[in-house]
Amino acid sequence: MALLFVGIDPNAGDRQSPTVWVDRERRELVLQGWKPTPEIAAECAATEVPGHAKGIPDNEAVIRIPARMVRLIREACDAVEP
Repeated sequence: MALLFVGIDPNAGDRQSPTVWVDRERRELVLQGWKPTPEIAAECAATEVPGHAKGIPDNEAVIRIPARMVRLIREACDAVEP
């Protein structure tokens, strides 16, 4: 699997690097972001959404991405669409 690097948070410092990639083979976005605060994770896990089980499955994660990365996420969406 070869990931296509799309971009990194334009305000990333030496220690923080929210990043966007595209897995063209699987047609998926791959995002690296900040871990949520315990409060955000708990709120996400407690939220009931129609057709969705309460909680966060073991094979999923909640991440935070800064809004300034919307342009990179749009670029990744364009790259992953047929």
